[in-house]
Amino acid sequence: MVQTALVVAPKYGRAGRPRQDATPSEQEWHVQGQLELDPDAVEREVRRKAVFLIATNVLEVAVLPDRELIQTYKAQSAVERGFAFLKDPLFLASSVFVKKPQRIMALAFVMVLCLLVYRLAEVRVRQRLVAAEQTVPDQLRRPTTRPTMRWLFQCFDGIDLHHMTLPDGTRPTQVFAAQCAPSPGRAPPRTRL
Repeated sequence: MVQTALVVAPKYGRAGRPRQDATPSEQEWHVQGQLELDPDAVEREVRRKAVFLIATNVLEVAVLPDRELIQTYKAQSAVERGFAFLKDPLFLASSVFVKKPQRIMALAFVMVLCLLVYRLAEVRVRQRLVAAEQTVPDQLRRPTTRPTMRWLFQCFDGIDLHHMTLPDGTRPTQVFAAQCAPSPGRAPPRTRL
């Protein structure tokens, strides 16, 4: 149900507060209304937006329940965000030239496989951090249990393994590490672990 009323608003020719004896040069009419929600229409809209159209080849509800199917569908956005790395200049995707359709398909398959492994590693790291009740520092040095693999790769950048073979036949390995997230333009200090 809608209730409306017409309200007149006088307009004066000058800016500022008009004098008491001033007459308006024109009048504007405004419509003021009060709306009431139709609960049936709101319910219909909520139900319409709650509908998901999802195609799957798993038809047995016992194998893949509806709720799990919807959660899996919604989780794909996390994987799709991973494709942003293709646009990253560090990935150098623009420097790859392939002509044959078979090679383009093979390259796309390898990229999707890499993205799958990348996402799986991210999920596993996050699960292990939560299970061990541990955190890692994020880019702002705040503790987090949800680091991205890109950030972890940056933290591991600068870690070098030095394999040696000593005269007595032993093969020790030394680990040299740089600090996580070095400041730009400066070589990170190296630490022997």
